[in-house]
Amino acid sequence: MPELRRPPRLVRPTTTVRESFLAGEWADHRASGGDAGWLEPAAEDFETFVARRRGVQRRWGVPCTTFWYVSDEHYLGTLLVRHRLTPELAEVGGHVGYHVVPAWRRQGHATRMLAAGLVECRRLGLERVLLTCAAGNEPSHRVILANGGVHDGRARGEDRYWIDLDGTGGRNRAHCT
Repeated sequence: MPELRRPPRLVRPTTTVRESFLAGEWADHRASGGDAGWLEPAAEDFETFVARRRGVQRRWGVPCTTFWYVSDEHYLGTLLVRHRLTPELAEVGGHVGYHVVPAWRRQGHATRMLAAGLVECRRLGLERVLLTCAAGNEPSHRVILANGGVHDGRARGEDRYWIDLDGTGGRNRAHCT
């Protein structure tokens, strides 16, 4: 794995990370057994693929902003911010989704990426964000807790966490445990 020359940062999707994006996402989908069919069209016309993700998109019935976590030509992961919740997203999905590709995992990148994502959430005017993760996903639980997440029960096999963006880390509100 290459050494990063600069600290990673959140950016809007960019063509400068084409090779590492495709390699990282292929590796992620092979590791998870997920459907990677969307990567072939992305590889064929990466400029269009990126352009479609740079603006605010409508997904899951709400406006969403996509960020990539990059360092120079290295793509490390994606963070997605849903600008508001639907009843479905209030149970599973939440405001923020993120992932780090396999080559960059277990190095603290997810924790730092989520912290940067919370700054973006504040810029969008969100005061409190919901994150969910699979009940057995200990790495994600640690990332969320490290960023001030307060456990708020479980819905459909997903643990729910709220993060207050007013700087209190959720300490000023009562939550179920």
